Amino acid sequence: MSIPFTKMHGASNDYVYLDCIINHLTFTDEQLTRLAIAVSDRHKGIGSDGLVLIMPSQKADFRMRMFNADGSEAQMCGNASRCVAKYVREHKHTTKDTITLETLAGIKTLIIHSTGDTVTSVTVNMGQPRLTGLVGELTCVDMGNPHAVTFVDDLDSLDINTLGPRIEHDKAFPDRTNAEFVRVLNRNEIAMRVWERGSGETQACGTGACAATVACINKGLTDNEVDVHLPGGILHVAWDGKDVLLTGPAQEVFTGTFKFDNK
Repeated sequence: MSIPFTKMHGASNDYVYLDCIINHLTFTDEQLTRLAIAVSDRHKGIGSDGLVLIMPSQKADFRMRMFNADGSEAQMCGNASRCVAKYVREHKHTTKDTITLETLAGIKTLIIHSTGDTVTSVTVNMGQPRLTGLVGELTCVDMGNPHAVTFVDDLDSLDINTLGPRIEHDKAFPDRTNAEFVRVLNRNEIAMRVWERGSGETQACGTGACAATVACINKGLTDNEVDVHLPGGILHVAWDGKDVLLTGPAQEVFTGTFKFDNK
């Protein structure tokens, strides 16, 4: 079958998006796992950090399902949710400036910032974080999905391809975890590299930026609003001790069709 898709990214965290509202696409979970692996392949597929389905919802304005590059389903992604907001607004699925989005991490509220018909950025209310404890030098934060934050002096020489998988698969995390490596620049800026569970190193991670900021604020290393510098761009995170607000860009790259054997 030929599947229509849209390629989008938030701070270079790129996913393949399927509009299941107008195309009425239906797949089994096994087919979605295979499809996510196929489209994510940067040599044989479209190339992405994963697959996102934009769907109708009975609980919110829209529903998002997302799959990592290895085919595993994830609870939430801040960058992907901003892209969903941009897509549904610019593709005329809604005229609202504020929408609700059903995810496996609960219903999220998204505020759309636009100039005319163009969405310039989106703010996501990520909800309340949970500081779930320490594992060695790792600060563990739950943003609807698991994160382990560690502070480093040098990001450039970091052997993330060794350290990332080691943390992701550590026995302390039976469901695996995302790993953030953070360098504090000043009271309002941090730099970060991220190893995403099921996808490897990515250019940005919204929930990871939130987890890193929460860990910094909790340790008294930064103020309550932080610019997070990632390889793919800058995300703004604010936390006043209640809900975490994530603001950043979203960009549509191209559209096309992907041939997939769904049998």
